[in-house]
Amino acid sequence: MTSDEFSKPTSKPVLLLLPNLLGDHHNHESFLPKSVDKAVSSLDGLIAESERSGRRYLGRFSTKKPPQEMPIAVFNESTPEHDIDFFLEPIRKGERWGYVSDSGLPCIADPGAKLVRRASHSGIIVQAFIGPSSLLLALMLSGLSGQRFAFHGYIDRNPVEQVKRLEKQSYKATQIFMETPYRNQQTLQMLLDNLQENTWLCIAADLTLPSQMVISQTIGTWKKSPLPNLQKRNALFLIYTDF
Repeated sequence: MTSDEFSKPTSKPVLLLLPNLLGDHHNHESFLPKSVDKAVSSLDGLIAESERSGRRYLGRFSTKKPPQEMPIAVFNESTPEHDIDFFLEPIRKGERWGYVSDSGLPCIADPGAKLVRRASHSGIIVQAFIGPSSLLLALMLSGLSGQRFAFHGYIDRNPVEQVKRLEKQSYKATQIFMETPYRNQQTLQMLLDNLQENTWLCIAADLTLPSQMVISQTIGTWKKSPLPNLQKRNALFLIYTDF
């Protein structure tokens, strides 16, 4: 399939994995390719993590029906495994549905992989579209090694032992994780208290927004610097060692 063929909306039944923005931008065109506009205009319905976020997403595009009339199916971490076939039934009947995450790329740090696996095993065509990923943008902007890296999702509720393990794994391999926004500040302090002085720590917050912040420096330097206010900000933490 050529890139032109891939971007053209067709009438074929398919599950489309659609990228979302990383923040509340006025114009999505700066961050999403035109192929996404074409794909959304062909949808019969949308699978989203919440109805509110799904309606908001559709409202950015031209759709077959008014966004408030488009069918939305809610699929999230609480969805039972035995309900997955329900979401795919309209596609089996010949419709085109999209799947979108609350933020960034679908199936990255969200439960969409289960949906894609079942669709593929059922013979349903699945197509993915490029778009912003906070994980990859943070890695690109950090200045830390992108040759070898691992993403660990949300940090444990008792994080000290996990962080010490990640530091051992971070020798020439960047380790990436995140925290809920209201716990970011405590997590930053925990990292400063438990990582070695010459371990690199990058904090990437509010990516693609005007308030974007990416700082990479050693723990020793962090301890001598004013700490950023991370409260209620979407942030990723990256650690790396080369010693």
